[in-house]
Amino acid sequence: MTHYDVVINGAGMAGAVLALGLSGLRQPDGSRLSVAVIEAMDPEHDRHPGFDARSIALAWHSQTLLQRLGIWPALARLATPITHIQVSDQGHFGRVEMHAAEYGVPALGQVVELQPVGRELHRRLAAGEGISLFCPDRITRFAQHAERVTIELDSGAAFSASLLVAADGNRSLVGQQLGMPRRQLDYGQSAIIANIATAEPHLGRAFERFTPEGPLALLPMSEGRSSLVWCVSPGRAGQLMALDDAAFLTALQRQFGYRLGKLVRTGKRHCYPLVLDEAPRPWHHRVVLLGNAAHLLHPIAGQGFNLGLRDVASLTDHIGQALSEGRDIGSHAVLSAYGRSRLPDQAGMVGLTTALALLFSNNNPVLAAGRNLGLSAMAACAPLKSQLAWRAMGKR
Repeated sequence: MTHYDVVINGAGMAGAVLALGLSGLRQPDGSRLSVAVIEAMDPEHDRHPGFDARSIALAWHSQTLLQRLGIWPALARLATPITHIQVSDQGHFGRVEMHAAEYGVPALGQVVELQPVGRELHRRLAAGEGISLFCPDRITRFAQHAERVTIELDSGAAFSASLLVAADGNRSLVGQQLGMPRRQLDYGQSAIIANIATAEPHLGRAFERFTPEGPLALLPMSEGRSSLVWCVSPGRAGQLMALDDAAFLTALQRQFGYRLGKLVRTGKRHCYPLVLDEAPRPWHHRVVLLGNAAHLLHPIAGQGFNLGLRDVASLTDHIGQALSEGRDIGSHAVLSAYGRSRLPDQAGMVGLTTALALLFSNNNPVLAAGRNLGLSAMAACAPLKSQLAWRAMGKR
């Protein structure tokens, strides 16, 4: 039976980036780490769940992590920089504005579209040294043993691994089969996603606007477009999705205003339910959950993938350290050290996004007054605003 050092189930953003990062590591004898990646669907397919019509905002720190892993050069041409962020609350005076130049960085973050990024990462996986790509394929069964995990695929392929990484989404097959507990919270919201063309150029500006219907974000994209994430109640989402394009743009204009002039065109709309779904202890015997398999967050602060990327970088570092010390990379000592090191950041980000979602999706006048005082205080106090900006850029 062929043996791999690491097998990764799922080649979405988290799984693909981990595989490419690990491929640069070396064994004590100088040989490459052997990595197998299992992916059920070719990213060229329009319905790939990990590389769909959404865009994601990569924080400044995430860009530096991707640079360290050697992946950013391939993605840079697909990214649109965020040079200015405006946070506001509809109907109230509180507002915070952040400019990249204030913090000595060229951009506060980068927006990338998942579909072209998925195709680029898939090409790199297929050509990567030390990487074996099984696509399309899926795990039919796996078993944990003292010193390895054995894995069988739909195609009939079978192999073993020192470590199995489940990067297969919040409905992780691996996590379900292991019976790993999950904590869930229904936010009572849905997110409408679409690409929007505006009369005025975005000039690298990103907007996070809190409305009585829920938080609304427009992120700068390529070709002068902006990526919309509009969080509303499920009932309201159904109404908005049923509108024709002109009526939808009118409703959106009413909530967003004219910060980018008239909203002139919308692309295809998609709607997703919003829930917190996390594994409080995302590691097991020779198994680690990663990305959305470990924690699916509310998109209010755009930090879901950024948190997952910090997990990827940390796991890569722990594996590299174990290799340099001649230790078993799938051992309890290595995985528990990784897991414990990540818990504070994971718990903090889950708490932050949940609190923001509840605070800024609430029409209670006392809470509205409190959050607007908070936004005003941040705008007036440079240290507070700086703390918010660096947090948005991924620095903890």
